[in-house]
Amino acid sequence: WTITGIPTALLVIPIAIIGTSIYMLTMDRLVYRHYRRIKVKQNIVGITASIGVMFITGGIVRFILGASPQRFEDGERFIFSVREFKAFTGLEQGIALKTSQFLTITIAILLVAFLFYFLQKTKTGKAMRAYSDNTELALLSGIDPDKVVQITWLLVAALTTIAGALYGLDKGFAPQQYHLLLLPIFASVIVGGIGSPLGAIAGAFLVSFSEVLLTYAYKKFLIYLLPLSMHPNSLVQLIGTEYKYAISFVILVTVLLIRPTGLLKGKVIVGD
Repeated sequence: WTITGIPTALLVIPIAIIGTSIYMLTMDRLVYRHYRRIKVKQNIVGITASIGVMFITGGIVRFILGASPQRFEDGERFIFSVREFKAFTGLEQGIALKTSQFLTITIAILLVAFLFYFLQKTKTGKAMRAYSDNTELALLSGIDPDKVVQITWLLVAALTTIAGALYGLDKGFAPQQYHLLLLPIFASVIVGGIGSPLGAIAGAFLVSFSEVLLTYAYKKFLIYLLPLSMHPNSLVQLIGTEYKYAISFVILVTVLLIRPTGLLKGKVIVGD
């Protein structure tokens, strides 16, 4: 199903955001609000609770969508195909741009711009940053903590729903696929610096490009550079693709050992 080549799955995103928002606010009321009230200082408690919520959420998703992989229609599949690119440029090698990839890039840029404007320029965004930096001082300034938490959950619901929908359009849905993404996401946040949006972006680029560069098959690239007698017979990969997610963990541990605050000096999370 498509409307002028645009995936109709995108039309369901507003409904999905509403549903996700209700679910997240419910989980906050049932789980996280309790720990905020008793002012838990040990971060391992909150992390453990979050892991439990993660498994519950994963179970609900599998109950609704099933345990088998699924593909979603993505409208017009390509903005331009490899054949069209070759015909237009006259080059021997071509590239293709899928509709889902174009939408992901465009929407991601717009959302990042919106998020930075919201956090830096709006009163609510400044209140959220103040509450994150110094909770006690923010409370003395008259900032409503419940409102800040609710708005944060609403933002998280919107951003994660859009990200998941776009990823699903491009890669489809598999029961464990989204769990496998948690380690690279977690590594990106820690590597960039907790509490730093710019750091999260920098960390995401570092993790993603490291995964690509280390698992990429350089055979065709080297064939263009080297004489015939030196052409490789193997794929010439530095690391096999089965170890792709281990790269995120190695980067995370390395950065924590060398610079615990992250690339852009975020918070240091320690338990009392």
